Amino acid sequence: MTITVIGHLCLDVIRHSGRNETRSYGGIFFSVATLANLLGPNDTILPVFGVGKGDYDTLIERLSVYPNIDTEGIYKFNGPTNQVELVYNSLNERTECSRYISEPIPWKRIRQNISSTDMILVNMISGFDITLETLDEIRMETRAERTPVYLDVHSLTLGINDDFTRFRRPVDTWRRWLFMLHAIHLNEAEAAVLTPEKLDELPLAHQVLSMNTKVMHITRGERGCTLFQDSHKHMKRLDMPAVEPGKAVDPTGCGDVFAAAYCAHYAKSGDTVAATGYANGVAAFKAQYAGSMEIDKLSSFCLQDYQAIGGTS
Repeated sequence: MTITVIGHLCLDVIRHSGRNETRSYGGIFFSVATLANLLGPNDTILPVFGVGKGDYDTLIERLSVYPNIDTEGIYKFNGPTNQVELVYNSLNERTECSRYISEPIPWKRIRQNISSTDMILVNMISGFDITLETLDEIRMETRAERTPVYLDVHSLTLGINDDFTRFRRPVDTWRRWLFMLHAIHLNEAEAAVLTPEKLDELPLAHQVLSMNTKVMHITRGERGCTLFQDSHKHMKRLDMPAVEPGKAVDPTGCGDVFAAAYCAHYAKSGDTVAATGYANGVAAFKAQYAGSMEIDKLSSFCLQDYQAIGGTS
């Protein structure tokens, strides 16, 4: 099985009140490393993103510990790799500052890595990872094979100030971004601000699922997550509880981990409910560790042994 992962790499500097700062790989690294730990040696992860020339060799060395990652889609560019500073005022409130945001990943780089893939994860790490036109190209290229495409909306809802701090704002073209996909993922804050109409979650889910997108995930931190799913032109809602609430240390990257874990399970099982429960559990486990430095502990979530955590509809 092969999963292609598309999105920007970040070098994260994380500051929690009263604690030392953490420096680690962030952004699409969370997605790629999660898949590498959850999938087997006979599976393949194909990341597609650029990295500054000065950081390329160190990154490739870090990824070399994963035999199931094919790094051919990682390319060099001139200039620095995007650095993100995250300052947490509380566990779920932070200020984000993004410097040196990379150029959008070109379609020509993506096209050669999706021709025979089983699933595609597009994670809008910076919000500028790909253009809307490139997403349209991905949809067209995968339509005949019905390859599932999972879009993590993430920073698509973030603008950028002159001082590089990020701010929430609606996306005028949200319908064009969210149609004809297997699934989309938002957290509560992203869902609340996404539409200029300020749609609540339920009408938002109805509109998304009416656009030939099958699944919408909303993650809620320590309160779990919600799955909205199209079922024969009717919407089903399933609320999944938190997993081990109260043990969270650092939520950085948990959304990226959730999306990757869902893709890992769904690509194997084709079961949206079980895959969502699995993602809910893996993301909660990751929250117990700071940054990405202990991401390899996710390997304990073996796909075939995991019992999905249920919810209420």
